[in-house]
This record gives sequence, C-alpha cells and structure tokens, in this order.
Amino acid sequence: MVAATDSLINERFVKNFFPIPPTNQFPLGIFAPPFDLLNVQTGQFVKLSDYVGLQRDSRPVVLAFTRIFTDRHYCPLCHPHIVAMNQSYEKFLQRGAEMLMITSTDKPQSENVVRDLGLQVPLLSDPTCQVFRMYRLGQALGAPLPAQFVLDRTGQIRFRHLFSFLEPNANVDRLLSILDRI
Repeated sequence: MVAATDSLINERFVKNFFPIPPTNQFPLGIFAPPFDLLNVQTGQFVKLSDYVGLQRDSRPVVLAFTRIFTDRHYCPLCHPHIVAMNQSYEKFLQRGAEMLMITSTDKPQSENVVRDLGLQVPLLSDPTCQVFRMYRLGQALGAPLPAQFVLDRTGQIRFRHLFSFLEPNANVDRLLSILDRI
C-alpha cells in the first residue's frame, strides 16, 4: 500500500477508486446524522451538535462535502465551487448560518489547502471517509463525491444536493435562497 499523502495515488485513493454512486435517500425533514471531525483551522474537534439542536445559539448549517484529491490535486469540478463558497462565506454568516466544508484529505494536506485557497470557511477533515460514507455520498476515481446539505436550527435536513455530471455542486445562490426560506 502506498503511504505518501501528497501523491495522488495513496491509500485513500485506492480505497475510493471503484465507483459507487451516491445512494443518499435521506428524506427531507430527517435529522442529519451526527459527526465529530477535526476543524483544520482551529485544531479542535467539532460536533454537528455544536451548531444545531436544542441549544440557544443553534443556527442553520450548510454542510459542503467537497472533493479534494490531495493538497496538490483539486477536483476540476469542485475547485471553482470551493472558491465560490469561500468568497461568499460572509453572505452565509449574514443570514445567521454556518457553513462547514468537509474534505477527505488528512490534516497536513488540509492545512495546505487552507493556506493555498485562503479558506475562511471552517474546513473539517474526514481522512477515513467515515462521514462521507455515513451520508452515502458515493465515490469515484480516488475520492468521495461532493454533496451539499442545508440543515435548519434543529438539525433537520431541508435541502440536499448529490453529485451528478449535469450539476456537480449546488451553486452559492441556490444555497442562499434555501437559507432564506427556512
């Protein structure tokens, strides 16, 4: 098994090589599965329940699962989406929402991505792809597929967008309009 993390062909690539289509059938209104992931910028582990639920300061959350192969190899369909989401991060905050971007790159790779792209959006690292699999997002050619979910303050899924070649990612305006309606 290849151990280098900066190489495109690494252990994560091999585990995610064979195509599996997205099979997420979570009905709208269901509570999003909980998770606990490393926030790369702060070095702290965060839980989804830190943002949504019954606590007083809960808020809507956009989960942006993104496809980054390594810190040197971005998905050509996701890179522009990552940049657009980061450039619009303040618009999400102005609506009282938080955005959490989730990647399958490991901590050192993710730290390089944060620096390379100047990410303000919290980047959560899921190098084992456990959360990607829990959300049944599928995989192909070495990385999990992207998806976006909008959760209301309680953590219920109000919108989901799964990868397709016709529309790989839900654009910023669409996500903002969903937030305006919840």
